[in-house]
Amino acid sequence: MGPLDLRDELLAIVGEGGVTFAANHQPDDLHDESLHPTTRLPYAVLYPTTTEQVSRIAVLASTHGIPVTPRGSGTGLSGGATPITDGFVVSFARMNKVLRLDTLDHVAVVQPGITLRELGEQLSATGLRYPVYPGELSGSLGGNVNTNAGGMRAVRHGVTRHHVLGLEVVLIDGTIVRTGGPVVKSSSGYDLTQLVIGSEGTLAMVTEVTLKLSATMPHSATILVPFRTLEEVTRIVPTIVASGLEPSMLEYLDVLTMSAITNATNLELGVLPSVVEQTAAYLIIVLETRTDHQLADDTAALAFLLEGAGALDVYVLAPTAGTRLIEARERAFWVGKAAGANEIIDVVVPRSSVPAFLSEAALIAQRHDAFISGCGHVGDGNVHLSVFLPDEEKRAALLLELFKFGIDIGGQISGEHGIGRDKQSPYLALTDPNLLALQRRIKHAFDPMQLLNPYRLLDERPLP
Repeated sequence: MGPLDLRDELLAIVGEGGVTFAANHQPDDLHDESLHPTTRLPYAVLYPTTTEQVSRIAVLASTHGIPVTPRGSGTGLSGGATPITDGFVVSFARMNKVLRLDTLDHVAVVQPGITLRELGEQLSATGLRYPVYPGELSGSLGGNVNTNAGGMRAVRHGVTRHHVLGLEVVLIDGTIVRTGGPVVKSSSGYDLTQLVIGSEGTLAMVTEVTLKLSATMPHSATILVPFRTLEEVTRIVPTIVASGLEPSMLEYLDVLTMSAITNATNLELGVLPSVVEQTAAYLIIVLETRTDHQLADDTAALAFLLEGAGALDVYVLAPTAGTRLIEARERAFWVGKAAGANEIIDVVVPRSSVPAFLSEAALIAQRHDAFISGCGHVGDGNVHLSVFLPDEEKRAALLLELFKFGIDIGGQISGEHGIGRDKQSPYLALTDPNLLALQRRIKHAFDPMQLLNPYRLLDERPLP
């Protein structure tokens, strides 16, 4: 039985409104936000509403050897949601509910299609929040789980895996499995929850997520700090982290990136022209506390540290300006994309190694006749660089050298965007073969036919 014989069976599973077939697909369902989109036409895009429907789709796919691409809201940046020709795309857009909210245990059970914005709105009256903040609020929780998304709050709150207590997943043979649960610790067998987190949809389809919530902090301040050099910015970060002030955001932007995002959003921050002339990079710090008094004390202590580290000035922004600056920082990827960046990377290195990495990155760019600029979650060592180098062969060589240096100083190729297809080649080239072999054995245990999100991450077969 070929794909063209499956129409009636798929309609029986999800109904008329739950599927589109080739030539009738919504364009947005056929790509993510990778800078290197690959156009492929799947046989069907499916929109299940229940775990049971996802299970039946998986059974059908495994029975007939049909590749399956799980899809959240398509905000991924690494080609992780590229459809496969004549395959199935399983979109979780209609599985977007909060199934349970427990304000006593600070737990929410949600479906994978709910977005960060939708979840935040439903939590707004509870005094609780889901603190992971990847920057794109239209991103889905399922997508966040599959990439182990991080973002600007990671310096204080960690990344997705630190807030996921359990999962419900569907295996490629249709088996439904629950991992973990609404408890804050467990020492009961293999931790399959953590194994699935960050697996980029290659092991199982996530159909339910149990989240740990945290209390909302009612008082906050956004502080903008210009420095003469990027090295001064990165060198003060470990001191701030060690100070006990616990900033919820600790971001750096080079002067070009700051100029681009503020111009794109018509944002005026009130930095004196004489200061702008001397500035090479900015530090953005957000403090959050329970009381106004504590916030004032923490802001004063932070200002003292910054002034002693060579800051040109310290600006405590008005609430509206602070909010707009964080929103503008969120748009850095889109600004880089609009400017014609050929690659946007998210290498992560030890916090103390950020100065060395950025220094070497500048030298590597020079050697390859490229231009780079960037920003990043400097509080956790996650460096985001826009690379401008149109020649694909030269760019591949630059990226390989850049990734290798990052790994050599203790880092990883991707801190939060994932490997997908875009970083697959350098990942396979630079990763310990024994580690790759172990990961492939795990993949085989979950998906022996390589049907779940194939042709990316560990699967180096050419895309059909």
